[in-house]
Amino acid sequence: MNPIDLAFTPALEQAQLIKKGEISPLELVEIYLSRIESLNPQLGSYFTVTAESAIADAKAKTEQLAVSKSDLPPFFAVPISIKDLTSVAGVRCTFGSPVLMNQIATYDDGVVSKIKAAGFTILGKTAASELGSLPYTEPLGFPPARNPWNVEYTPGGSSGGAAASVAAGLCALAQGSDGGGSIRGPAFCCGVVGIKPSRGRISYAPVGDRLSGIAVSGPIAHTVADAAALLDVMSGYITGDPYWLQDPNPSFLAATKQNPGSLKIAFSNTLLPLGEADPICQKPVLETVQLLTEMGHKVTEACPDFNGLVEPFRLVWQSGVVAAGIPSAALDKVNKWLAENSCTTGQYLQAVAQMQIIARRIVAFFDNFDVLVLPVFMHPTIRVGEWAELSPEETLAKVINWVAPCPPFNASGQPSIAIPMGFNSATGLPLGVQLVGRPAAEATLISLAAQIEAAKPWMQHRPSLAT
Repeated sequence: MNPIDLAFTPALEQAQLIKKGEISPLELVEIYLSRIESLNPQLGSYFTVTAESAIADAKAKTEQLAVSKSDLPPFFAVPISIKDLTSVAGVRCTFGSPVLMNQIATYDDGVVSKIKAAGFTILGKTAASELGSLPYTEPLGFPPARNPWNVEYTPGGSSGGAAASVAAGLCALAQGSDGGGSIRGPAFCCGVVGIKPSRGRISYAPVGDRLSGIAVSGPIAHTVADAAALLDVMSGYITGDPYWLQDPNPSFLAATKQNPGSLKIAFSNTLLPLGEADPICQKPVLETVQLLTEMGHKVTEACPDFNGLVEPFRLVWQSGVVAAGIPSAALDKVNKWLAENSCTTGQYLQAVAQMQIIARRIVAFFDNFDVLVLPVFMHPTIRVGEWAELSPEETLAKVINWVAPCPPFNASGQPSIAIPMGFNSATGLPLGVQLVGRPAAEATLISLAAQIEAAKPWMQHRPSLAT
């Protein structure tokens, strides 16, 4: 297998190739590091590349294989990237802020500990918007992250570097996080699979939850099976977690091999109170609905009522900028405005209460449906710098409208998966849909997404820049 094909080989297959001795951990890491060296200057996918430690880890694992191939963890020596909002001990963690450019993490986040225990080799830290607050990845002091399908466009945000790194074959899998669409949006922009898990599925340890449960870590991958397997790795309670769920039984990976049966599925291209999605974003929803109908699912046009959610969700999300503790003068203009116009403690608590009331209404909708199919974003991917000259207020209005289908399920804590569904013929950029499930029902979504993937495979598509 040539290096390009290896770089785009699903992570589960890479793990088997390593265990069979068909490729060594060192060879695989060197392929990815070479690709990062070649393509990252164009894409800005990584803030930090941990080449020295990755090579050392791969060498040690290569030597370990020479001694024994038994009792290996599931992703032994498979290369992964970690979003630069997540701490890896001994590695720079900038949160996309120039003020933190030289900050070295002193601990592993719980999700990183689980990733290491699964045998992964960490290649580096991927680009994120400043403090993870925006759906494009253009923080001050860093080169903007770019979309490997068309570098004039954003890969999304805040997990923009993570999604671009997977799409461009700069890692096998990526860890991201989603507090309002930050996994699903980049997956849509870059044509990969992204899962926002249920609240309580993945631990916040060792730190606490600062945003009342709207944000969660999750996987980004080429295939549904890879994303499901990484979700298995990342999931699980760690002592003291404020929210937790039972571990799946069977595994999420097993769910990819299960027939979902005939499901009751709702769909909509209209979101109250914001109106209809752009026709380009409606198209993949309608194509998905047609496919699901042909598969025997019971499909109905319907959608929860999201009225009243925008303002309380905005206040909770906005408070994350203040909670970061960075002086507002050091922030970019949008985050500076958000910090200087944040709410009081009382207003925050009122916003949380109102958000939770509306979330009950959203979850109640799923009493009658197993899955909801929606656009990921309301209009197609924007260009790099497209909103740079707008005022903060104008930018915020644009952001709210663009990402509108995503935040309701951060508010409700429900799982959602973004999957590719074709391309925008005008720009060559991917298009996709999100599937939303009942609380804690990731397995249903994964089973359905795998069924769609089998009927309409996307793994064969690769950005020309990356090949």
